[in-house]
Amino acid sequence: MENFNVVREIQELKNQLSYCKNIGFFFGAGTSAALGIPDISVLTKSIEESLNGELLKNFKIIKVNLETGLSEPKINIEDILNQTRRIREITGEKEENKYIEINGRSAKELDVGICKKIYEIISQKEIEANLQNTTKFLAWLNMQNRDFSKEIYTSNYDMIFEKSLERIQIPYFDGFVGSYEPFFLPESVDKFVKNFDLTKSWIRLWKIHGSLSWFWKKDEDARTFKIVRIGKTDNVPDDINEIVIYPSREKYASSRKQPFVAYFDRLKNYLSEGELLFIVSGYSFSDQHINEIIFNSLRLNNRLFIIVFSYSDSSVEDLYKLSSSFLNISAFGPHKAINNGELKEWIFTEEENENYDLYWDKNDKKLTIGDFNNLVNFFITNSGKKEKIEQIANDK
Repeated sequence: MENFNVVREIQELKNQLSYCKNIGFFFGAGTSAALGIPDISVLTKSIEESLNGELLKNFKIIKVNLETGLSEPKINIEDILNQTRRIREITGEKEENKYIEINGRSAKELDVGICKKIYEIISQKEIEANLQNTTKFLAWLNMQNRDFSKEIYTSNYDMIFEKSLERIQIPYFDGFVGSYEPFFLPESVDKFVKNFDLTKSWIRLWKIHGSLSWFWKKDEDARTFKIVRIGKTDNVPDDINEIVIYPSREKYASSRKQPFVAYFDRLKNYLSEGELLFIVSGYSFSDQHINEIIFNSLRLNNRLFIIVFSYSDSSVEDLYKLSSSFLNISAFGPHKAINNGELKEWIFTEEENENYDLYWDKNDKKLTIGDFNNLVNFFITNSGKKEKIEQIANDK
């Protein structure tokens, strides 16, 4: 059986990018990792090394508990956060109530402590990150003359996209409104903009696993908590010190006022209606809730086509196990690809007038656009506006 010709597939990709009217994006941890932000495994290790005392003790108790019975333990910080929040829920955060040797008060302290460490670690890496390629991508996206809104979905908590958008002064919207303590307005996420709407050209940024800029704040009058978004800060105020990242299972099913639920509804509606090219980068398809929405949409909407750019062949192989029955999803890995429900290796044949250096490493014989930085270069070069885009990125 003949393998996939990488040059021909890339030419088809270029045609899709040129002629498709509606293009959306989903970015996972791999995109931030390409910019120097720690991925989930590195972050998990860094947090465990930074904890001490009772926090470290309880961290290890939960980790061991989750690993019990697993043939290949791959417990990460999101698993530990999820279990910690279950304990908070089960015990009612009361000191006299315990689950697996951890009381409710300690579970809350561990949750807050882990999130503070995540904030510290990622915030420091953000300072060191080079935002050039992110700003180039956003400048390219902003220049697209489409009839539809420009939508970015991401599972990353970091502020890379926000910093890059504001660096080149591109307007964007994330569902929060206000100035002093911006609050989440779910109605603004539910509705899709009309042609006459002034904000139609704004980029929509939906952070489906939360953000380092979101915090729980207690409303003393109503005796409830609300989510507020804060701007740049070096010291988080004590009254809003619980960061809102990674929705636990309870949060998926809770109030409509929470961004997580509204964002997931938005993603489901976005993928289910009309013609759409949805580009995925840096996502390993390890989130069951996201996968359910994606594959249900592929099943229901035959005008949806998804292209996945993978940094590793193992990710392509794992995706194939989930997607082999679908013809409207393809994946581009370094040496392997998925197309029309088939998994095959790449073959490369040189063709005249083709700048294959943009996407193919001739020495290592592999496709390179699974890396976010190379993917951005491919997008902007193929657009024919590379010089103008680079000028926008470099002028700021």
